[in-house]
Amino acid sequence: MPLPRLLFLALFFFTGVILGQVLAGRVPDATGGELSRYLTDYIQISGEPDLTARTALSAAVIYFRYPLLAFLLGFASVGVVLLPCVTAAFGFFLSFSVSCFTAAFGADGVLLALAVFGLRCAVTLPVFFLLAVPSWGASAALASLSFGRGRRCAPVAYGRGWWLRLAACGAVLLAGVCVDLFISPWFLRLVLERILA
Repeated sequence: MPLPRLLFLALFFFTGVILGQVLAGRVPDATGGELSRYLTDYIQISGEPDLTARTALSAAVIYFRYPLLAFLLGFASVGVVLLPCVTAAFGFFLSFSVSCFTAAFGADGVLLALAVFGLRCAVTLPVFFLLAVPSWGASAALASLSFGRGRRCAPVAYGRGWWLRLAACGAVLLAGVCVDLFISPWFLRLVLERILA
C-alpha cells in the first residue's frame, strides 16, 4: 500500500523540518550579520551569472542527490532503516536553511528563501517522494527476505514501471536544473537588491 508508506516517510520529513527549526533558533545572532555581509559581497562581485560546467554540475548534484539516494536505497535491505533517516535529513537541512534566512532577514528572509529554495523544492520534493515510497517498499521486502527466518517470500521484482518512474523523475529533475540555472540567479539578484538596498 503506497499511502501508509507515504505517510510514514512524510512523518520523518516533518520531524526533520521541526528539528531544523528548533536548531536554527539556537544559531547565534552574529550569524545574521555574517550572512548579510556575504550576500552584499555576492551582489557586488557577481555581474551577469555565468553558466559554467561547474555551476551546472553543482545544480545537478543539488537536484539529484536526495531523489537518487532514495531510488538506490530500494536495492538494499538496509534501505528500510536508511530511507526514513534520509527523509528526515532532507527535511532538516531544508528547514534549517530557510529558518536561518528568516532569522537573519525577518519577513524579507521568507522571500529570499523562496528565491533560493522555491523552485528546487517544487521539483525535488514530489520527485523524492515518488521515488522514496516504492523504494522503501522494495527495501522492506528485501529485508523480509533477509530476515524471514526460513519463511518463503516472493522475490522482489523491479519491473518496467520501476524504471519508467526513474526515467520520468530524471527528466523532471533535469528540466528543473535547466530552469534553475537560467531563472534563479536573476530572481535571487532581484530579491537581494531589494533586501540589501
